[in-house]
Amino acid sequence: MIKHIVMWNMSGETAAERDAAAQIVKEKFEGLRDAVPGLIELEIGIDESQVGYACDVVLYSVFRSREALAAYASHPLHLKVREELGNMRIARYQVDYVPGGAL
Repeated sequence: MIKHIVMWNMSGETAAERDAAAQIVKEKFEGLRDAVPGLIELEIGIDESQVGYACDVVLYSVFRSREALAAYASHPLHLKVREELGNMRIARYQVDYVPGGAL
């Protein structure tokens, strides 16, 4: 098993524009649930803290293996979501890790 966590900041001039973009990101990625082989769990969260150093959106996902995560990266549905979101996301941070440190 491998966990894949991605955090983004959204583009937008106002908080309302960034919130609207965050909702779109949430909806698009939730559409991948049950559609990608090897994807065990997928959760999207939108920040409620509003602190300056927080990211706007987080994706938490779990894959059966490193190979399943690699396949997700190039899966046609995932690529379609990335294309549809375009430049709504202006900053991206990622961590992939194996629980317990070994696969």
